[in-house]
Amino acid sequence: MKGILYDWGGLNVALFHAINGWHATWLDQAMAALTWAGDHRRFPVYLAALALVTWLAGTREAALPGARLWLLALATYAIGYLIDGLLVMSIKSALDFPRPPAALPAGSFTVIGEPETHHSLPSGHASFAMLTGAVLWTVLRNAAARTAIALYVLAVCLSRVYLGAHFPADVVYGALKSLLVAIAVRSALARLAPARRD
Repeated sequence: MKGILYDWGGLNVALFHAINGWHATWLDQAMAALTWAGDHRRFPVYLAALALVTWLAGTREAALPGARLWLLALATYAIGYLIDGLLVMSIKSALDFPRPPAALPAGSFTVIGEPETHHSLPSGHASFAMLTGAVLWTVLRNAAARTAIALYVLAVCLSRVYLGAHFPADVVYGALKSLLVAIAVRSALARLAPARRD
């Protein structure tokens, strides 16, 4: 079953080598910056920024319509982060899949940063980036903003493979899990606090 769902019949490792196989100094730095931006330790900063925008939406309804949508996004982000974090830790511990440095022959790939060997699935960075992106997607409706959100999530996911920290399956499943968490939390909150009818 793992051969189909995780190894993808060898495609998981082949994609890893295709993404990780070429490097340039400027790209190494860019990918490290993207990984930094997708680290869950940025959550307090992102939450504070979302709270500020939510507060502005509530105080300046004419300038930022849809204050309730921003409040729903803020609640979804806070609760989703807790649920998603517990899922990431639980799945990582339960499965304990090896990361590339433990699974592949030395010298066959490049690791940028401190090599890690355990808890590969799911990628915490991909999970956090997707949770952030999914929450923002619901309140930022214009095409340019949504394109930026999609690029942020995709770039963080790619950075984890490029840096040698994860296999593609780790980021794909991490991102999908967090997307489902964001949808479920937002749906539950929306049912608890239905839109007001004036």
